[in-house]
Amino acid sequence: MTMELTVNGTRRSFAGDPETPLLWVLRDHLGLTGTKYGCGIGVCGACTVLSRGRAVRSCQIPARDAAGRSYTTIEGLSQDGNHPCQRAWIEEDVAQCGYCQPAMILTAAALLGAKSAPAPTDAEIDEVMSGLVCRCGTYPRIRRAIHAAARLARQPR
Repeated sequence: MTMELTVNGTRRSFAGDPETPLLWVLRDHLGLTGTKYGCGIGVCGACTVLSRGRAVRSCQIPARDAAGRSYTTIEGLSQDGNHPCQRAWIEEDVAQCGYCQPAMILTAAALLGAKSAPAPTDAEIDEVMSGLVCRCGTYPRIRRAIHAAARLARQPR
């Protein structure tokens, strides 16, 4: 079965089992390896991508449900790595091993993109990010980076 979906603004097709998780469509069939496998049951968040600006777990979305929809991976967040979250992650030196960072950045981008959170509080950040696991424990740096990204996003270009 062939399914069409949009990934990072480009229409793509996938010919395969409709039960294949979107995670494996992205990684194995489209070569977008920024989306990571963590637990496979939607708990750790390593597989997070954006769908209509919302953070979703790609390991929990079968290809049949992804068909006809649009997704953004870390590779598509910005063409030049200049998204406020990406810039803030570098400025705050967040990454240690880096494995969870694409999901963290995309989740932060979804938070900052929400109309209710252009300048989130620590509590709002902690609530949204609590569904993601950073095995290195860089949570304080992640929080600082989200605050920095919010400031960067409010600055005129």
